[in-house]
Amino acid sequence: MSHQITVQPSGRQFAAETGETILDAALRQGLTLPYGCKDGACGACKGKVLCGEVDHGKAQPHALKDEEKAGGLTLYCCATALSDLSIECKQLGAITDIPVKTLPSRIEKLERLAPDVIELQLRLPANERLQFRAGQYIDILLKDGKKRSFSLANAPHDDALLQLHIRHVPGGVFTDQVFSSMKVRDILRFNGPHGSFHLREESNKPMILLAGGTGFAPIKAIVEYTLATNSQRPIYIYWGAKARVDLYQHALPAQWAAEHPHIQYIPVLSEAAAGDEWPGRSGLVHQAVTVDFPNLADFEVYACGSPGMIEAAKRDFISAGLPEEAFFADAFTFAAQ
Repeated sequence: MSHQITVQPSGRQFAAETGETILDAALRQGLTLPYGCKDGACGACKGKVLCGEVDHGKAQPHALKDEEKAGGLTLYCCATALSDLSIECKQLGAITDIPVKTLPSRIEKLERLAPDVIELQLRLPANERLQFRAGQYIDILLKDGKKRSFSLANAPHDDALLQLHIRHVPGGVFTDQVFSSMKVRDILRFNGPHGSFHLREESNKPMILLAGGTGFAPIKAIVEYTLATNSQRPIYIYWGAKARVDLYQHALPAQWAAEHPHIQYIPVLSEAAAGDEWPGRSGLVHQAVTVDFPNLADFEVYACGSPGMIEAAKRDFISAGLPEEAFFADAFTFAAQ
């Protein structure tokens, strides 16, 4: 048995089979809704059910609160239709021809960027190439069948090595290995690319790129891609971290801003250490944006960081006039990494 799903405001329709999530049904039929982890944890695919009933599935409480369920919200990555549905999604798009692949890779380099951040560089087999959009992620496939998702920090044109920025999560199955036993020439399998968080090249609007911690990785990929394609769209990079050491590639965006008049870089620390002698902005990074731009009506925002940062940024930016369809986000979830 299948149910008809109508997406508003576009009016596009697709069918979902019994037990099939709304997101999977859309992807199967060539349509893409915003999504990130596909595991009910990040909230990137949160949307409103306008009419009909759903089973919320494995939505995690921090990503979909009870009051949000009561208000008609659900996570499209794990909700299944119990009747015909009308749902809201202003970022409905069409899947293009970039294939998702499962590939082996060899660790080429492990570089410590900060005490708790390593850049992992992967080399593909000589006859393989990974096509992807700036901002997307890959899933590292573990031996027990589980996966760990990491954004690609390199731009699509610079794909000789795939770059991942990995923060250590103490006790994490994968990151403990990265920071202790993993070594150059080890083999890792991955699947990708994934995610609806990627640069919208058809737009000429000025961009605010908002990063929290290692959320800088896909922001880096987006900036490097715009530079490679000679885009002159104004770019405002806001990178938030706790202390100075957490801005692990601070010199790079500073260099972009120094060399390119259309790029500005604003680092923001929330808990600067006593020895940082920090001369820059302090507080929450998304609040620095609203101080600088009280009216966001003419902007696009690309935000990557913790679910809490993403949720607060979306709420405050829309209150500042940002159209909801101009907010693109990737929420990092660190559980059991």
